[in-house]
Amino acid sequence: MPSENNTFLNSVNQNSQIPILSFFTGAGFLDIGFMQAGFKTIWCNEYDKNFVKSFEYGLASLTGIEHSVSNTSSIIELGPNQIAREAFNNTQIPEVFGMIGGPPCPDFSVGGKNRGREGDHGKLSQVYVNRIIELQPTFFLFENVPGLLRTAKHREFFKLLREQLSADYITDFRVLNALDFGVPQDRERVIMIGVKKKWLQKKLGLRRIPSDFQWFEWPEDERYNNAKTRFEWPEATPFGGEPDKPELIPDELMVGSIICNLEEMAQLPNGLESFIPLSDKFMIIPEGDVSRKSFKRLHRWRYSPTAAYGNNEVHLHPTQPRRLTVREALRIQSVPDMYIMPDNVPLTHKFKTIGNGVAVKLANAVAESIRKMIEEEPNDVK
Repeated sequence: MPSENNTFLNSVNQNSQIPILSFFTGAGFLDIGFMQAGFKTIWCNEYDKNFVKSFEYGLASLTGIEHSVSNTSSIIELGPNQIAREAFNNTQIPEVFGMIGGPPCPDFSVGGKNRGREGDHGKLSQVYVNRIIELQPTFFLFENVPGLLRTAKHREFFKLLREQLSADYITDFRVLNALDFGVPQDRERVIMIGVKKKWLQKKLGLRRIPSDFQWFEWPEDERYNNAKTRFEWPEATPFGGEPDKPELIPDELMVGSIICNLEEMAQLPNGLESFIPLSDKFMIIPEGDVSRKSFKRLHRWRYSPTAAYGNNEVHLHPTQPRRLTVREALRIQSVPDMYIMPDNVPLTHKFKTIGNGVAVKLANAVAESIRKMIEEEPNDVK
């Protein structure tokens, strides 16, 4: 691993870093996006031992600085006093700090078991909200799958969570697609942001916040807005062909621009890690045919379907008769190449870890908007 600060660390805003507590940290993709925006993870919690290994090794390889998961117990077992004691080392809690996390989503996913709030994973969303209310961060981020809004009983649960937070927080939410932020992947996520009412009142110098006050500006990137419908994406073509490259689609939205330079990919860390192809399907499925549940072949001049490699979903390379490599999957999640996954994590778990993460570019876009909300001077509000 690098022993000195590398390009990534040098690019991070080291001044006035805003502390955050990271829950359901996984491999740290959400944290990376926040680090790039000038936040600092001072405490993190992850229960899965393979996720822990990936986070610690990956962040160390990325930054050149050792990173450790603060607590590996289940969030259910962690009370607010213990979390505060570990995070702030028995010192005064800072006026400004945040909490970020994406509770496990299978119970809300359309392709999951649909158990919702009653499922083992679904219950963790309630626990996370409980910890927010107990710890009273200045701001928080809650991330989950769109199924939380698109199924009636899950939508009612989400509404209940917002109502529980409403005594202390103003909240807003939106479904954001990583594709609209320069990531070559169709990956929608529900993002809920909350800010503490008392802190905002103090910032604005008001006893009451106007109901129409626009306290949070959701990120947008004009280059990619509504990318799925804005551009003319190519259709599926026979495997082994040479489909024409569209002229008007940004390179960064097409997987071919990041994974089809085979010589480059082979030289990168994790660049050759993939499952041995054994099925005849690897030679038959057309390029760009993503119609089936599994064995979806990416199109070099299109975006990838949602990375969900841990749910028996197999994604095939556009031009090669094989599955994606670990590095190719990481690139599709916009993870920097200096982030390396360790040898002591089984290949299956590496792909599961990658599929569970938040696309780094999307995480960074949201983090930049949160930082702007915190630091910019308020306009005159009446």
